[in-house]
Amino acid sequence: MPEFFAFLLDPAAYAALITLIVMEVVLGIDNLVFISILTNKLPPSVRGRARRIGISLALILRLVLLSTVAFIVHLTDPLFTLFGHGFSWRDLILIAGGLFLVWKATREIHHSVDPSDGPEQMVGGAAAIGFGAAITQILVLDLVFSIDSIITAVGMTNEIGIMMIAVVVAVLAMMAASGPLSRFIAANPTIVMLALGFLLMIGMTLIADGFGFHVPKGYIYAAMAFSAFVEILNMLARRRRQRDAADMAPAEH
Repeated sequence: MPEFFAFLLDPAAYAALITLIVMEVVLGIDNLVFISILTNKLPPSVRGRARRIGISLALILRLVLLSTVAFIVHLTDPLFTLFGHGFSWRDLILIAGGLFLVWKATREIHHSVDPSDGPEQMVGGAAAIGFGAAITQILVLDLVFSIDSIITAVGMTNEIGIMMIAVVVAVLAMMAASGPLSRFIAANPTIVMLALGFLLMIGMTLIADGFGFHVPKGYIYAAMAFSAFVEILNMLARRRRQRDAADMAPAEH
């Protein structure tokens, strides 16, 4: 067996592989929410293609970064010190990505609540963004999330083979979930606003991380899960009220 796959003979490696796959899938949620919101602004005929291209780019970027893992490790080396914190390339990339996410989410929230912008600029409006612009924005965030994902993977294992398998499995899971998630978001406007709130929170978390204030991911995802659960309860309550109103309408006649 080639040395690259020698880890397959080590039972302990499978525990690391499963743990890393779960971690990569969780980290991919941020990327997937952004891709779903952005591609829903495209005409329906090209949304699927845009999602596939965006997620494929995420896979390619992660594999390319894994092939230069020695370089990626050095991205955490401080470049300069400011306010007592040593800033590395990773920090600068996270800050830039966080600022982009905050700007993008704020802009989309503004367009969704300000009717004076016109319906074509609303979240989900077909003419709100071009195909090339969508792919470019997805690529920018893919790069940010890919670097964070690979640095996390390097911190968990030294086996490149384990990292590659975990990345491929996580991206395939993103590909499978992208369609249903995008359709669910498109069919529920309140979910769009909630998802934009998530992007704001993720952007601020990236900025804080870049400045050396690490927020445990578990807190972030627990808050997201609780908010999503509350919104699902609201959706069920709205549907029940709509059914009750529909049942009462014939009786009134």
